[in-house]
Amino acid sequence: MNKVSIIGFGRFGAMLHALLSKGFVVDVYDKNSIDNSEINEVSLEEALKNDTIFVAVPIRDFEDLIIDISGKIKSGKTIVDVCSVKVFPKKVMLDNLPVETDIIATHPLFGPDSLKDSGSVMTMESVRNSFERYNFWKNYFESQNITIEEISADEHDMMAARSQGLTHFVGRVIDDFGTNQTRIDTEGYKALHKLVSQTCNDTWDLFEDIQNYNPYTEKMISELNGSFKKISEIIEK
Repeated sequence: MNKVSIIGFGRFGAMLHALLSKGFVVDVYDKNSIDNSEINEVSLEEALKNDTIFVAVPIRDFEDLIIDISGKIKSGKTIVDVCSVKVFPKKVMLDNLPVETDIIATHPLFGPDSLKDSGSVMTMESVRNSFERYNFWKNYFESQNITIEEISADEHDMMAARSQGLTHFVGRVIDDFGTNQTRIDTEGYKALHKLVSQTCNDTWDLFEDIQNYNPYTEKMISELNGSFKKISEIIEK
């Protein structure tokens, strides 16, 4: 296997391209023209010819894309999703992709602004008929100093509602509240600035999708609001 495909070339697709290019020739398809001569841009039909196809479109576009390719993809291919939520895309793939299509669910817990940090982690789940290629990709990502956490979609979303959903929610709230750097910034305050920078560099669409497509985030936000009210009431006493 020396060629792979990426469908979707936003900020995350570009980062994924950099990661995969270390070991493979990478074909890329995006619905919008790619203004980069170093990228091997191909048609959707060409992208579907490679054995492994990474889908890196926005979560809100994921179902339409999978339905679109379900009648075009040939048997023996492997689809790898990289969505930030897992229950939703897993169901979409199982419901729509041909039964002979291997499915691997992943979530790289890093992005364009955090891959450079040490300790990168990726979750993986072998969803259907994918044990051989699953192990191949698990070994490849581990060779890139990425720690693999094998976890089910439901368990992922339950934990991610707090670890990821909470992080992005708080980052957006702090950004809306506004913070200014001063000469006496504490390390904690600097950490808040870093949080805002990492979360707000992502698109607003991604933020909304993380909140709306994870079945556990509504409860998280409700509990967060309850804690905010509780602490505020303690201060006011």
